[in-house]
Amino acid sequence: MTTATVVTGLGVTAPNGLGTEDFWKATLAGESGLGPVTRFDAGQYPSRIAGEVSDYVAEEHIPSRLMPQTDHMTRLALTAADWALADAGIDPEQMPEFGIGVVTSASGGAVEFGQRELQNLWSKGKEYVSAYQSFAWFYAVNTGQISIRHKLRGPSGVLLTEQAGGIDAIGQARRHVRKGFPAVISGGVDAAICPWGWVPQIASGLMSTVDDPERAYLPFAADASGYVPGEGGAILIVEDERSARERGAGQVYGEIAGYAATLDPAPGSGRPPGLRRAAENALADAGLTPADVDVVFADAAGTPAADRAEAEAITGVFGPHGVPVTAPKTMTGRLLAGGAALDVATALLALRDGVVPPTAHVTEAAPEHRIDLVTGQAREADLRTALVLARGHGGFNAALVVRRAA
Repeated sequence: MTTATVVTGLGVTAPNGLGTEDFWKATLAGESGLGPVTRFDAGQYPSRIAGEVSDYVAEEHIPSRLMPQTDHMTRLALTAADWALADAGIDPEQMPEFGIGVVTSASGGAVEFGQRELQNLWSKGKEYVSAYQSFAWFYAVNTGQISIRHKLRGPSGVLLTEQAGGIDAIGQARRHVRKGFPAVISGGVDAAICPWGWVPQIASGLMSTVDDPERAYLPFAADASGYVPGEGGAILIVEDERSARERGAGQVYGEIAGYAATLDPAPGSGRPPGLRRAAENALADAGLTPADVDVVFADAAGTPAADRAEAEAITGVFGPHGVPVTAPKTMTGRLLAGGAALDVATALLALRDGVVPPTAHVTEAAPEHRIDLVTGQAREADLRTALVLARGHGGFNAALVVRRAA
């Protein structure tokens, strides 16, 4: 008989907090990590606000031999993975040789590293390009570096569905656990705050051009005008519940009860977006009904059309004002491949402590959306089940149901 798939460890690197508990404390207090871009000169670009992990010192966390071959993104991912393993109390050397896999999400890879090396190529010549360019930029680099660092030989992979990727990676991790592997390191961490990562996002036309960090990213508000990018994310330890109990896991944050993914139809097809179907399928996979869900962590795209589509999906499943909805990513920005994984970690912490974090900077949802958006202060509640929604550029939709540990 298949046992539950649970989360036993969390590692968070976020713009408003390094480490799980620092992040959670800041999130409950509504403390934002958004501010003017400092990682490069964004003065000539129309968008100049981001969520940066500003207090991270890589040398304090990463061995010196890895520094030349890693990007800022991968260093954050390695650190989050170290913290997640320590939180779970797992020593990989004490696990079966092929017992732990690694499945992470990615968007465009380590673009900061890639941009630097291409600049060296164009301005100085090929002899100035690092040999590490052959893999350091690669979209699978986080999965690879985590598995190499901890000598993990279980099933590994990477999911590329942009903002939806963190949920998709966790869903794939659950599949591996259900096949008999004891544990999988999963989630996502991203970082693309450099010109090479900035320009494609501006070209999408979805980024906010507001210079006030408190007004730039206002999902579901009447004056929503786009999103703010951020960097960071979360790494989770996904385990078979029986295996976790047998090894004496210190805590179980919650169960991964349901997962589903859909793809939006082609524009102009006349068919509805796929987010509602993803939510309904995830609930069916969990064996639950909408009445069982206590809180929804929204994708919160921050543009009027996308917010309207998500609000319609939520009200279509739960009814108008039928369930509390929150978007704590207003304090971090949208983290590309790291965003959904951080939302899942946040949902698990909310279930653990019985409190819904606020949607910072938004005073109220626009009346047309008809959702119970949690704003202002955190809201205490008896939380047993959470639904996490995510959408990735290109029409990807993902939904994950997490349930409080028994």
